[in-house]
Amino acid sequence: MAQKEEAAEAAASASQNGDDLKNLEDDPEKLKELIDLPPFEIVTGERLPVNFFKFQFRNVEYSSGRNKTFLCYVVEAQNKGGQVQASRGYLEDEHAGAHAEEAFFNTILPAFDPALKYNVTWYVSSSPCAACADRILKTLSKAKNLRLLILVCRLFMWEEPEVQAALKKLKEAGCKLRIMKPQDFEYIWQNFVEQEEGESKAFEPWEDIQENFLYYEEKLADILK
Repeated sequence: MAQKEEAAEAAASASQNGDDLKNLEDDPEKLKELIDLPPFEIVTGERLPVNFFKFQFRNVEYSSGRNKTFLCYVVEAQNKGGQVQASRGYLEDEHAGAHAEEAFFNTILPAFDPALKYNVTWYVSSSPCAACADRILKTLSKAKNLRLLILVCRLFMWEEPEVQAALKKLKEAGCKLRIMKPQDFEYIWQNFVEQEEGESKAFEPWEDIQENFLYYEEKLADILK
């Protein structure tokens, strides 16, 4: 019975991933591979691997192969007495399901305490898509005690009118958007990237980091004007 349930789950997983199911039962190795494949999940943690940072957070103009979103966050919750509780970590969206921005509200900050004021900062590998921007807008409209600053490494499909409109709406809703400066990448390196035990390597900026920052800064300014 359990094997049948696993097979059904594997079939569903294969369907979601676009695999051909016609000969699934005749290919036990393929079936085993699908059963072993983990379902969609959001990966969370305190620090991300060095190689992930160096690839996913590089502010290149053409982001070939970078089809996931990495989101580093800092949450500061302040009570009426002025006391602040801070937390930080990162999210990574696996496979092709919910995006990291939506996962933040579902898993990291699922409920807002009206008695607290939230200052949230995101450092994301790419700017929100139109669907994620809409989710952010809905959240901000309900949680008046939330202030959100989004620092983006790259602009996602910024030439698309739908994406441009979504970014403008975020600004109009009070969400602050900014392109990451070289100093922001250094901050991520120091606070969100795994370091060798007993030593902390200095951040080494890539050759075109400043040039690419200026490129995206100009594009974002044109969109939001």
